[in-house]
Amino acid sequence: MKYCAFLRGVNVKGTNMKMADVCQVFKEAGMQDVSSVLASGNIVFSSDKNAGELRIILEKAMSDHFSYEAFLFIKSQEETQVFWGSIPFEKNSDLHIYAFVGNPGVENVLMTEFEAASKAENEKALIIKDIFYWQVPKGNTLDSSFGKVLGKKSLKDQFTSRNINTFEKILKKMN
Repeated sequence: MKYCAFLRGVNVKGTNMKMADVCQVFKEAGMQDVSSVLASGNIVFSSDKNAGELRIILEKAMSDHFSYEAFLFIKSQEETQVFWGSIPFEKNSDLHIYAFVGNPGVENVLMTEFEAASKAENEKALIIKDIFYWQVPKGNTLDSSFGKVLGKKSLKDQFTSRNINTFEKILKKMN
């Protein structure tokens, strides 16, 4: 089965790694057809194991190899397609749209945080098919009240986010 591993915190805040090295760790952990998409930690691969088993194997392999606490979220090709196919917002050159990949139920935690945060004009969030989507004006992602919530240590093992354009690139690589 084809999967994508979405790694959290790669090439930000001092956790730097080359995607070729990450791909090698995946290969050494028994994954096939391994390739990366962008430098933000998106690894496409094949395996006959299930996502739960893969997460345990790959988090340990990444943690051991890179000497950091790895968090990653595994989605099948079909699940990854849902992220791209369920985008609730119209594309707009002035706005970023993010989708959040994470543990079951994290979309509700994120919505609670979003509702409590102050918002910029045109900043919105919706949950579609258990996926949290966030629209934010370009240039406001890290400065927004909700953007600051995303760095909370208490949430670091719960989710990661990607710009929706990344899902399109991942799906092209998977096909």
